[in-house]
Amino acid sequence: MPADPRAVLTRPAPAPDHTVAYGEHPDQLADLRRPAGGGPARPLVVVVHGGFWRAEYDRGHTGPLAAALAAQGHPVAQLEYRRTGQPGGGWPGTLSDVVAGVSALPRLAADAMPGLVGAGAPILVGHSAGGHLALYAAATVPAAVGGVLALAPVSDLAEAYRLDLDGGAVAALLGGGPAEFPDRYAATDPRSAVPLRTRTVVVHGTLDEQVPVAMSRGFVAASRAAGGDIRLVELPECEHFGLIDPESSAWPEITTAFRSLHEDH
Repeated sequence: MPADPRAVLTRPAPAPDHTVAYGEHPDQLADLRRPAGGGPARPLVVVVHGGFWRAEYDRGHTGPLAAALAAQGHPVAQLEYRRTGQPGGGWPGTLSDVVAGVSALPRLAADAMPGLVGAGAPILVGHSAGGHLALYAAATVPAAVGGVLALAPVSDLAEAYRLDLDGGAVAALLGGGPAEFPDRYAATDPRSAVPLRTRTVVVHGTLDEQVPVAMSRGFVAASRAAGGDIRLVELPECEHFGLIDPESSAWPEITTAFRSLHEDH
């Protein structure tokens, strides 16, 4: 693993092959990467970036992850969305953007990359707050999601609010706490949506200081108890950012988890 786990956030990646818009706002777009090799067309992979839903973090830092998945033969879209601190970001724009993007991107990617995007609902790969958004999309439009790989997801918004993760990030997203906006939490919190109908794999490092692994343990346990098709992969000696870093020691575990979703897709 790199000496600085955050190095992946600023590491250059190859430029995307295409950029498509799923809406009129400048952040309602996605970068597309063509799959390497000459294998059969595969369903789109939609990467949903994290950053605690805040404007200062965009899809750029998922470039190494997206490029690595494309190198493995998958068509990939790096989804962007309006974030807190931007006009239209937060409630409800951030959430509606992700649902709109996930729903529209398979067709947009197939048009932009003819013959390279297979039929079938996309696999979502979401990290941190992006993991929350991927789980939210799967709960909201289950027919539009073929599977979810949730990497250290914020899977319990009420608990994340209680823990004050990233200094008020959940309150900034939803406008306040669960006592003030119970309907918003009920509509957007993955913990309230169990069991998801979508096959899900959650991967979390035990050394994560941004999103505690206990959150994933509780979410997956509740989902399994409710009959969900979900499993948890815990990675000892792994922190938060190694999960999206193709150069980290965790990467083989990430690709194995991803492959388990894709092969059964």
